Amino acid sequence: MITIREANTKALLKDYIKFPFALYKNHPYWVPPLIQDELETFDKTKNPAFSNAEAYFYLAYKDSNIVGRIAAIINWDEVNNQQKKKVRFGWWDVIDDVDVTQALLEKVYELGKKNNLEYVEGPMGFSNLDKVGVLTEGYEDLGSMITWYNYPYYKEHLEELGYSQEKEYLENKFPFANVKPEAFEKIVPLIKKRYQLKELNFSNNKDIMPYVDKMFDLFNSSYANLSSFVAINDVQKEYFKKKYISFINPEYIKFVMDKDDNMIAFSIVMPSFSRALQKAKGKLFPFGFYHLLKAKKESKEVLFYLIGVAPEYQSKGVTAIIFEEYYKTFTEKGIKECIRTPELADNIAIHQLWKHFDPVIFRRRKTYRKEL
Repeated sequence: MITIREANTKALLKDYIKFPFALYKNHPYWVPPLIQDELETFDKTKNPAFSNAEAYFYLAYKDSNIVGRIAAIINWDEVNNQQKKKVRFGWWDVIDDVDVTQALLEKVYELGKKNNLEYVEGPMGFSNLDKVGVLTEGYEDLGSMITWYNYPYYKEHLEELGYSQEKEYLENKFPFANVKPEAFEKIVPLIKKRYQLKELNFSNNKDIMPYVDKMFDLFNSSYANLSSFVAINDVQKEYFKKKYISFINPEYIKFVMDKDDNMIAFSIVMPSFSRALQKAKGKLFPFGFYHLLKAKKESKEVLFYLIGVAPEYQSKGVTAIIFEEYYKTFTEKGIKECIRTPELADNIAIHQLWKHFDPVIFRRRKTYRKEL
């Protein structure tokens, strides 16, 4: 018999967060999150996502053992402003038992029907800065801190339950050796002169802070046309600013400004923390912090997390300025591998940015949809 229980206490939330640690114990490719970070993500008093969303967290039990978990989420900005009558599910992990998946998803359906929503989509988080998608290819590659890993049967469960593909995301990588400076060193001076642009680099995080709000404004405008996009609000900007900016190497954040100091392009790259997080095993102390700090300083792999260009400057070669600055930084750091985090398969413009570096697709993931 399968029993579903809402994880509505701190103790139960800890059980919810720790379930994947048991499910993927000693798995070579799963990257564990930090337990404290997950607790804050699910805390309605700390995560500003709850200012425009509601979420409920559920655990599945068989014979008193936890065998699955799921989050049922409504992003009310999406429902009310974009008229997408959608209930989301996320943070979904389960043993290979489709009946457990069905029982968990029933809680998502209940929330959707209660609020007169029309369909369910997932897995996905509260916003575009959360993890997204069921892994469908690339099971034998190390995951990352900003993606979910899962067993192949996850996809099979959803398809057996009548779900169909909604969106596909691609993850690409290329060796840094593929980046040839001659591809942009001639064009960059011309672009800067023509549009009166300049690059902005940083050596410490406090100097970045005055620009972060502008960056999120640009993020909202540059991604607005994507079908899955929900804008980041002012409260969320403050939260992400405090939570993440100090975590990123300042030299890995690049801005492009116009003659009036308006931001017209930005990019955020992160060192790979995957192996460090595996060593940390979900905890910063006593040794997790050391492993993460070491990775921040020494990792030879980088993840291109976000890149955005103002709509009026798209297709004008502005990203060449960003790539030239990263080439200088990566050369100095001895970077070996560049990884692109999930990008919509139908976002042709973003894929065109990378074509000169001969990237290869090494992972695919999808969100799935079902009518209520």
